[in-house]
Amino acid sequence: MEQKNWKWHRFNSSDDVKKMQQSINVDESQFIREWLSEIKSNKSNSIKIELINDEYYLLKGALVYDQNFNDEREYKIFHFYLTTETFITVDLDLSLFKNSDIEQMLRHIRNSKNSIDGFLLILKEILAEYLVKIDVFEGELRELVWGIHNKNKTSILEKIYKRRHELLVWSNLLIPINELIMAIEEIYLDVIHNNKIFMRTDKRIKRALYLINEYEHEVDSIINLEEVISSHRGNEIMKTLTVMTAIFTPVMAWGALWGMNFKFMPELEWKYGYFVSLLIMTISMVSVYVYLKMKGWTGDLLKGKKKGAFFK
Repeated sequence: MEQKNWKWHRFNSSDDVKKMQQSINVDESQFIREWLSEIKSNKSNSIKIELINDEYYLLKGALVYDQNFNDEREYKIFHFYLTTETFITVDLDLSLFKNSDIEQMLRHIRNSKNSIDGFLLILKEILAEYLVKIDVFEGELRELVWGIHNKNKTSILEKIYKRRHELLVWSNLLIPINELIMAIEEIYLDVIHNNKIFMRTDKRIKRALYLINEYEHEVDSIINLEEVISSHRGNEIMKTLTVMTAIFTPVMAWGALWGMNFKFMPELEWKYGYFVSLLIMTISMVSVYVYLKMKGWTGDLLKGKKKGAFFK
């Protein structure tokens, strides 16, 4: 794709490196050949800045722009080579931009003043896709927040940590783009001065990073809340079991006493011994309970949990 002052070479596959080398004939072809030789071995995010001459910079590398949240190996990466006059992309699949008008995007790139604006327009569209998906994530997070309040079960923890993992993936996608925009600003400062495309792209990445940062705080708050609730409920269970053990200790003690096999045990011959033993056990249990109650050690442990409440 050739514009007035710059060229965009777009290749859909990195398999035929020789074909790409033959189709590109520019002054910095030596640098391009070196870059093309590195493509197949580069499977992760990378950014490199090289100085071709005293005032001529080269920005090259790779960017992971699509990632399956459930499979680490399923991702999309494209390679880029950028100077003020030449822009090359390899493996950039525009069909993944589901929410963008591809024809309109290509038209805007063709009308760009320079290659830097063309690259920024691509980054801006990638970020637009991210923001649409982040909106979907926001809806899922809202359901999770109210799910904890209405029906908090162990399965909720799985959903919480799944959302937390998704946020980590989002950060992993956004941080390299932010670094790339900062690199463009660093080496092409004169070109992008008061450049509206750059400023809009920069604002968009900041908006995406802001949302992810806020959602991270929100999910962390949910995790902290779950930890407090789980800790409180665990303590309540242990306290309840302790109280129940204390209350029924007299029954076990009297039962152990009268379960002995000594020959002379007067109580065994009493006419009303059975009823007396029941009465003694009951009085002992009630006495222990009253004592614990007076000490304030039972509280609301033995009360049922209200629906929709965290601690009651």
